[in-house]
Amino acid sequence: MKRVCGAGAAVLAVAALLATPAAATPLPDLLADTDRDGRLTAADERGEDVWTSARGAIALPNVDDDQRRCQVSDADLEAVDITVDRRLAACNDAADSVVNGPADQADLAPMRIGALPGVSTARLTVAPAESARVFVRRDGGFVPLTPENNGVLTAADLKHGVDLAVEGRDVVRDRTVWDAVVTATLEVPGRGTDRVQLRVAPLLVQNDLQPAATVFAGKPGDGPGWPSKAQPWPIADGVPGEWPAFSSSLRAAIGTQVETRFVQGSPGWWKDMWWQDTFEPATVSMPVRDGVQSMRVMIRSANRWRLAGSDGALHTSLRPAGRHLFRHLRGPGVGVVQEFTEQLLPNEDDSLNSTGNIESLPPYRGFPHGRLLYGSAPDRTPNQAFVGLLTGQGQQPPVVIDTSWLLVGHADETVHVIPAPGERGWTLMVADARMAEGMLRDIAGRGLGDTRLFADTQAPHRPTVAGLLADQDFLRGNEDAARHIDRQLSVLMAETGIRPEELVRVPVLWAVDGVRGNGDPLYSAFSPSIPNGLSVTPQRFAAPDPHGPVVDGRDVFRDVTEKALRRNGVAVSWVEDFFWAHLGKGEVHCATNAWRDTGSGRWWEQRGMSGA
Repeated sequence: MKRVCGAGAAVLAVAALLATPAAATPLPDLLADTDRDGRLTAADERGEDVWTSARGAIALPNVDDDQRRCQVSDADLEAVDITVDRRLAACNDAADSVVNGPADQADLAPMRIGALPGVSTARLTVAPAESARVFVRRDGGFVPLTPENNGVLTAADLKHGVDLAVEGRDVVRDRTVWDAVVTATLEVPGRGTDRVQLRVAPLLVQNDLQPAATVFAGKPGDGPGWPSKAQPWPIADGVPGEWPAFSSSLRAAIGTQVETRFVQGSPGWWKDMWWQDTFEPATVSMPVRDGVQSMRVMIRSANRWRLAGSDGALHTSLRPAGRHLFRHLRGPGVGVVQEFTEQLLPNEDDSLNSTGNIESLPPYRGFPHGRLLYGSAPDRTPNQAFVGLLTGQGQQPPVVIDTSWLLVGHADETVHVIPAPGERGWTLMVADARMAEGMLRDIAGRGLGDTRLFADTQAPHRPTVAGLLADQDFLRGNEDAARHIDRQLSVLMAETGIRPEELVRVPVLWAVDGVRGNGDPLYSAFSPSIPNGLSVTPQRFAAPDPHGPVVDGRDVFRDVTEKALRRNGVAVSWVEDFFWAHLGKGEVHCATNAWRDTGSGRWWEQRGMSGA
């Protein structure tokens, strides 16, 4: 919207009387891609000064590292020092005031100022000042307009018009502080102002119906794997172990069409191989002339540990394994962000800050970008600054389920999204404790009570069916876990419209594995939790091998799962994770992560969905 003042208004009045084009004095004219077609045209003038869901320019948060200038040393990987974490996160393309090559230029949103011949100076500013940086094209390159030069444009810039480029300097972290909107204002002395609003693109978390493009897993490294004085939790003997069995079966389940990246951990920390728990993949995108410009942004977990440093004293550090994101993932088109409070907040449980507790539901009616899914309870919560970053993007309203009854406490332990017929297109696979117990009773009823679970593993405990059914404490715990899962499902069905008959139930046994501070029991999956696997594609699921009871030469837990998922068009590939993950209280999903094909990324075009 153009605003005219002072002498400029008088000149325009004279020009109107003379009605001579040569006498007209051009107004300040700042253009951004308001109509989101990737071009700067007169059509962008309408509504340019107020950003809405329907109109308004978009800029990327420029947090990648297109020239790989941000380095991570071996010492950085091992350090017990939160200042290292802050330093690593502070290095990205938005942290400097240069355009880092052609790839970085492609991440900038275009703006333009129309020609202002005869104007000696103008000023372009953005607000909030720290939210964005504007570059001006001069001599074939881009230089920044900075607070130091007061955003001043020269007569040479303005004579024929000037091309500008905008980078977002950060993602939204707290929506109550900044709502992602950037206001750019062009001021021309004596002629008035023009203003446009842009929005920095939101982080959109991917979902499991999107096919995997790259699958990540940690692999053993040299050294002890855990510093002897810094273990954040007890580690069972031999865990993680049997890497060859895990890696070969995982690679077979993924197939050759999907890239597999096994990343070696650092000597001091390679046993923290829970790649799902160190980051949640997201994307940001904006319209450009040829389609869409996207960037992957890895949201690092907010795990803060008190660990013994080289001096023997305890120090606060972000989970050291997360630093591999900066070394191995950050680069061209890939950024990493983190958000946390340095101290634990009241009722905060750090395990819930692992990103295995951050999942997403695919799009459905009223939620065109899907919804976040995470676990929390009033007395056991994730870090609220971390949650504020996730929910503050404003596109994926969360569904919160109670995971406080679980030892680890993650949303991925009990349910997993799978495809389904119908307009919604998806449903939930559920870890069903009662189904598993019922199958044990059926086996015992056939006189096969001496059949063992985990018989083909090196597990220290390989119980018989009869032994489990005779253990009343075990049965009470399994039923208690089932009731907790019932309550999770009641929330999920109410929020999504999924009907009970749409759920796909698979057998998983549960057992007490600890006690909360209030005396309530905590549970872990006793048999490998089948839903806690990796969707390679919507039709291919890499599941933890349950090592269930074998009857007539067939694992009955496997059989019933394969049949149940086959009805939804999903084929199962079994992954051997018993010693690599299961005995460490996780499964295939916990030990892997994936970049997925997120499609066109045109979030600005999807403002609603119709249908049931």
